[in-house]
Amino acid sequence: MSWPRDAFAALRQIVLIEHRVNDLTDTVKQLALTCKGLDHRLTRIEAKFELLERMATPARRALPERSEK
Repeated sequence: MSWPRDAFAALRQIVLIEHRVNDLTDTVKQLALTCKGLDHRLTRIEAKFELLERMATPARRALPERSEK
C-alpha cells in the first residue's frame, strides 16, 4: 500500500472511533440519569420503611424505679 492509502485508512479509523466514543458518551449520560432516578426512588422507599418500622414498634416507656420498702 502507498502512504496516501495508509493515511486515508488511519483517518477512517479515527472517524469511526470518534463515532463510537460519541455513542458511548450518549449511553453513559442516559445511564447516569437512570441511576439518579433510581437513587431518588430508593431513598423514598427507605424513608417509607423507616416510617413503617417506627409506627409498628410500640412506644416503650421506662418502668418506674422500684421503691425500696
